[in-house]
Amino acid sequence: MRILIYGGGAVGLGLAGCLLKTGEQVDILARENTRRSLQEKGLRQTGIFGEYHAEPQNFGCFSNSNELSGVPYDSILVCTKSFDSPAVALDIADHPAILHEQSVIILVQNGWGNAEIFAEHLPTERIFNARVITGFCRPQSNQVEITAHVQPIHIGSLFGAGLATVEELCHKIDQGGIPCEAASDIARDLWAKMLFNCGLNPLGAIFNVPYGALAEQEDSRRIMNKVIHEVFRVMEAAGYSTHWSSAAEYLEAFYGTIVPLAAKHCSSTLQDIQAGKKTEIDALSGAVIRLGKEQGIAVPCNEMLYNVIRFMEQR
Repeated sequence: MRILIYGGGAVGLGLAGCLLKTGEQVDILARENTRRSLQEKGLRQTGIFGEYHAEPQNFGCFSNSNELSGVPYDSILVCTKSFDSPAVALDIADHPAILHEQSVIILVQNGWGNAEIFAEHLPTERIFNARVITGFCRPQSNQVEITAHVQPIHIGSLFGAGLATVEELCHKIDQGGIPCEAASDIARDLWAKMLFNCGLNPLGAIFNVPYGALAEQEDSRRIMNKVIHEVFRVMEAAGYSTHWSSAAEYLEAFYGTIVPLAAKHCSSTLQDIQAGKKTEIDALSGAVIRLGKEQGIAVPCNEMLYNVIRFMEQR
């Protein structure tokens, strides 16, 4: 398979490492400093799924779409931040030579609303979403560390496209070390991830702690409980559902099994704040606020956390 990893952050490098292990032809489109580091030192993967090093000559690395060869890719994995979705969707649409008739675009991004942005520029039958609850961080520009894994990566379509075109990719990622499956109910998976991220990411960034610390004290639990109840109400009012029938049922799994598996991981929101970067809070708490307004549902806890994170970004 010919695969383009669009975005050389922690998630992109993690998936690139998996696919390189299985011998796929992988190109990485990354910022210039990342491209230079990868071409000088190769790609290094460490963490809970073992160590792996890909030599620079074993993959392609570019910093501009115009540098791509023009030979089409079977899969493009978009691993950029959600706020980059409009620019990325337009960039892919402006380079039709990198797509063939069966090419798929997998949105490996946090938050809700990315698929709709890509659908403005690309055929919906090509667009798939990935639900990822695996912890990635990037200690160095050419290194990814996998710190936690809660559930297999799920890949599916919000637009009713068949799964046959993504099953081989799922198999390759799985072979490369991270469990991965095609999923027919990806919307339910994405809302499960929204509950997870909205409950944990803002508070983890505000208090500068990993996920597990938030579940240890009753004070932080009370805040997360209210956040998750708000997300659940908005989700249901907007006509969506997830794998749990109520917020109470989800919270039982949240504290009982989900958070313990990711207890040591520091959220991407915290990592972005520490690095002085923009966060994805608009696609997380911000998406809940927007949907809440559309449905006439107040979400004061999500709105408060959203405003605190935006303040931290400005600082």
